[in-house]
Amino acid sequence: MNITDIRVRRINAEGRMKAVVSVTFDDAFVVHDIKVIEGQDKLFIAMPSRKTQDGEFKDIAHPINVEMRESLQQAVLAKYEESLSEADETAE
Repeated sequence: MNITDIRVRRINAEGRMKAVVSVTFDDAFVVHDIKVIEGQDKLFIAMPSRKTQDGEFKDIAHPINVEMRESLQQAVLAKYEESLSEADETAE
């Protein structure tokens, strides 16, 4: 399964969430609402989730192995960093 498109919608508000991302796989399947979060040491991604009746959040879609999670996170964070660079260039 290959990532064929990543679309970043940056969030300009204060807080830890920096962007919301949509990722397309094999030009055939898309996952929306992946969040780019600023952690204490680094950025990470959080998968789309919904709140259960008991107040917990459960992922709607997520990688089922470490390799896929790492691959997805690397690709999303690279595209996020690219979007920051593009914004800096247009601001100058």
